[in-house]
Amino acid sequence: MIVTVTMNPAIDKTAELDQLEKGSLNRLNNCLTDIGGKGINVSKTIKAMGGETVATGFCGGSTGKLIEDTLEKLGIKSDFISISNETRVNLKIVEGKGIVTELNEPGPLVTKEELKELTEKLVSYASEDTLFVFAGSIPKGIEKDIYLELIPLVKSKGAKVFLDADGELFAHGLEGRPDYIKPNRAELEGYYNKDYRVTEEELLVMGKDLLSKGSSLVAISLGQMGALFLTGEVSVKCPGLKVDAHSTVGAGDAMVAALSFSLDKKDDFAESVRLAMAASAGAVTTQGTKPPSKELIEELKKKVEIIYL
Repeated sequence: MIVTVTMNPAIDKTAELDQLEKGSLNRLNNCLTDIGGKGINVSKTIKAMGGETVATGFCGGSTGKLIEDTLEKLGIKSDFISISNETRVNLKIVEGKGIVTELNEPGPLVTKEELKELTEKLVSYASEDTLFVFAGSIPKGIEKDIYLELIPLVKSKGAKVFLDADGELFAHGLEGRPDYIKPNRAELEGYYNKDYRVTEEELLVMGKDLLSKGSSLVAISLGQMGALFLTGEVSVKCPGLKVDAHSTVGAGDAMVAALSFSLDKKDDFAESVRLAMAASAGAVTTQGTKPPSKELIEELKKKVEIIYL
C-alpha cells in the first residue's frame, strides 16, 4: 500500500499567457484549476498508471473540501485530518516560451492537536507492506524537522519511506534515513552549499554521499537533461526524452510517483528507471498538474536510454 502524505496541499491555478509583463495588465490565454501539493500529484499520477494510493495530510475549509471531493471523483482514496483553517491556493504562471513562475501561499496554521491526529493516523497505516511518500512543504505551526520526527516512527514498524522535499525539510529529513529520495540539481547544490552549477561528476559524488547516509536509491532529476539514478550497486544516467513540452509543472512529482509505484510492485531497477523517465517526460506534455496517460507513459518507456556509469 502506498500512502502519500501532503501536509500542505493546495488548489493550483495555472494561468497561461504569451509573456508576463510586470507592472502591467496581463490578459490570460487560458486558466486551469487542479488539486495539488506534491503528495496529491503523486497520487494522481499513480492512479493514471493503474495503481492505488491513500492520500492523507491536512485539509480545511472550502478549498480543502474541494480537494477531497475531487479525489473522490478521481477514484483516489483520501483520509485527511480536517483542520480549522483554510487550505491554500497557489498560482502558477506559464509563459509561451515554457517559463514557469510559481506563486505559492505559505499555507494555513496547523495546531499541535491536529498534528498529533495526523501522526497517530500515519502510525496506524505503517506496516511492512506500506510505502509512505512524504512530499512537499509544510504549513504554519509545523517545525522544519517534522519529517525527521515522522520517518523513524513509521520505519520502526517496517514501512518504507520516499522523501521528496527541499531546503531544511530535506536536510533534516535525511537524518531520518529515508529509503528513497529524489532531489533535483538545485536542491543538491543548496544542500552541499555550492554557489555554481555543479558538474555531472560532482552530482554523482553527491549522490553516493547520500547513499552513505542511509538511502538505498537516489534519483537526481536534471530537467530536460534527464536524470541520474544511483543505488549501492549501480549508477546510471538517462538523457531527457524529447517531447512536445507544455509545462514542467509536476514533472518531478510524476517521477516520484512512477518510482514509488514501481518499487511498491518490486519491479527491477531498469524497469523502475524506465517508468520514472517516461512518467516525468509525459507530465511535461500536460496542462497544469494533470498526470500523463498510461498509454503515453508506455509509449515513452520504449524511448528511454539507460547508460550505465
